[in-house]
Amino acid sequence: MLTGKQKRFLRSKANTMRPIFQVGKSGVNENMLEQMNEALEKRELMKVSILQNCLEDKDTVAEEIASGTDGEIVQIIGNNIVVYKESIDHKTIILPQ
Repeated sequence: MLTGKQKRFLRSKANTMRPIFQVGKSGVNENMLEQMNEALEKRELMKVSILQNCLEDKDTVAEEIASGTDGEIVQIIGNNIVVYKESIDHKTIILPQ
């Protein structure tokens, strides 16, 4: 579980990032979750964009992504979701205590 200080730190890092995944009409599927897992292992922090034609609520999509990747939701702002998962092999982000 991330603390408020850690979430603020991660939000500041994600501010300049561009979304690397888009969730559309079909929603979140297994193939997408597998690719997100690989991206989180390499990057630790990623931004996901929810398209306007997505039929699901953004909170539901965020929960599906978090549970499917074992990551943590850092922020949901507008139609963007920021997700963090600590990497095993490619640790680059050092969280504040």
